[in-house]
Amino acid sequence: MLSTIERIKLSKKGKDQLVKLKRITKVDNWNVLCRWAFCRSLAEIHKPAPYPIPADSNLEMSWQTFGGDLADILFLALKHRCVQDGFDTSPETLNNQFRLHLHRGIGYLVGNPNLSKLEDLLELEIRD
Repeated sequence: MLSTIERIKLSKKGKDQLVKLKRITKVDNWNVLCRWAFCRSLAEIHKPAPYPIPADSNLEMSWQTFGGDLADILFLALKHRCVQDGFDTSPETLNNQFRLHLHRGIGYLVGNPNLSKLEDLLELEIRD
């Protein structure tokens, strides 16, 4: 495993947004929705705005659970994005940028007024 990120703990706001996404999309697994959100944020051309994200929810998963079979690829995509955005690739920077991308992506998905079922999520990603 390549990742220096061992555990992921979401904010309460992020967890609440994922609960809404689970209800809308009928996707049962947090990690699958988190992967969609992370990739959605990576697809955005602008850097995520830096702000403190509290780890104040009880939703926590390992990097391996988050990434599944794609864990190494997702970590390499994160590293590439950090370099592309002019950041170093220290473990602290990678962890911080990951959290920013994950939470931004969750916000993008939950804030999309055209997202009312799983098919809309798939169509959204195909169009972008």
